[in-house]
Amino acid sequence: MTTSVSRMVERDGKVELMLGDDVRDSACFNHDIAPTAAGERTWSKWNIAALWVGLSICVPTYTLGGVLTAYFGLGVGEALVTILLANAILLVPLTLNAFPGTRYGIPFPVLLRSSFGIRGSNVPCLIRALVGCGWFGIQTLFGGLAIHLLLSTVVPPWQALGGWGQVVGFFVFGAMNLWVVIRGAESIKWLETLSAPLLLLVAVGLMVWALPHVSLGELMAQPPSRPEGASVTTYFLSGLTAMVGFWATLSLNIPDFSRFARSQKDQIVGQVIGLPLTMFFFAALGVVMTAASATLVGETVSDPVTLIGHIDSPVWVSIAMVLIVIATISTNTAGNIVSPTNDFQNIAPKLINRTGGVLLTGLVGTLLMGYDLLQKAGVITSEVTLESLYSNWLLGYSSLLGPIAGIMAVDYFLIKRQRLDLISLYRDGGRYPAINIAGFIAFGIPVTLTLVSLTTGLWQWFYDYGWFTGSALGALVYYVAGRALDRTPDVGYGAPPADRASLG
Repeated sequence: MTTSVSRMVERDGKVELMLGDDVRDSACFNHDIAPTAAGERTWSKWNIAALWVGLSICVPTYTLGGVLTAYFGLGVGEALVTILLANAILLVPLTLNAFPGTRYGIPFPVLLRSSFGIRGSNVPCLIRALVGCGWFGIQTLFGGLAIHLLLSTVVPPWQALGGWGQVVGFFVFGAMNLWVVIRGAESIKWLETLSAPLLLLVAVGLMVWALPHVSLGELMAQPPSRPEGASVTTYFLSGLTAMVGFWATLSLNIPDFSRFARSQKDQIVGQVIGLPLTMFFFAALGVVMTAASATLVGETVSDPVTLIGHIDSPVWVSIAMVLIVIATISTNTAGNIVSPTNDFQNIAPKLINRTGGVLLTGLVGTLLMGYDLLQKAGVITSEVTLESLYSNWLLGYSSLLGPIAGIMAVDYFLIKRQRLDLISLYRDGGRYPAINIAGFIAFGIPVTLTLVSLTTGLWQWFYDYGWFTGSALGALVYYVAGRALDRTPDVGYGAPPADRASLG
């Protein structure tokens, strides 16, 4: 039986929306970005941990050590410490911004309606969506290469296609990823849960295979590429900022996943278990494998897909490529498709559903990688490498994403005091304005300073440490502006009071 007026039901710190016609008919609502029902909140701490294992074990993580040593002037030991510390730091915004997702069952774009406004939320959403689409394209390039090498091993004539084979692999692999997300959150949950132990087992096996062929003492003793005698501090902080930027996107849209968690404890413990050590271990594996590659295959290779392709055993190459495809799908679906899919829906929920959002993500990601695809097809030539592309992208984009992370945490914990009006988040003309000026002031100031620093060279430190400076300044400005400009009484948030009833 349809009810005309929506209401909230709360139990054990979790709120569920009893849907009525007032919300169901709203232009701001569709069922794919609706709050999760009680029966959908099934992710345990092990599911959350598996999510992070699946996200972390991927080709870009494998190359992080090389990025830090080649582009940020750090030694091998310094690079690995930087990666571990960055991911420990990331647990703070990840767990904080996951809280409202777990309590209210809402995805990232809906949560942003509280701090940026019902319509204003589209601005930070599209910023997040763009970087997600870009990473989707990059990961799909790696996955497409794996498919090309797999087919070249199983069907030798395929190898003659060369770069065109990689282009075909790109589209095949991309379609596989999009299909998983179209099937919904349960498909992602089981993909991550089943693949996580397999991926960890493979990573350990690769480490055991490589260790006899490298001297860890000599590897750790390699001099850094920075100028001799230069202080490590500046290089370390720049590298730390870039490594935080690696998951700066997920620190924003973690509600897209925490909305399925069984409890706050599950989302916190799962993230602590799954993220820092997995990132550290797989980045360390990349350093060791790259160092051992000269002995293993006769040349130094920093890309695991290419390295495995050098192995003179069709059976092992085939098995390894299948595992790389699984690893890259587990990263790509959760890390790079889910958020843009929800973000695109937020623009026009009645016109764009989950399937439409997924297809838009695939289209934009493909267009962003068009230049690389033309290179592989031999249409154009270029010296630009993906490593240099995403090392610069990480640093620059983290400057934009930092303020949003700070604003979200301050809005929920200090301004709204963990009380949201769930019904008004899905309606125009409710408690939340179309555009929240405080959010845009807090976002605009650090972004402006970043652009000034980047274009003039003034306050270069503000850009170099963009995520930290941006998130801190954004949080501070939003607290001041939010307190000054917010006209809704504090006690009003969450009204009408949620019924203290069972969530089932």
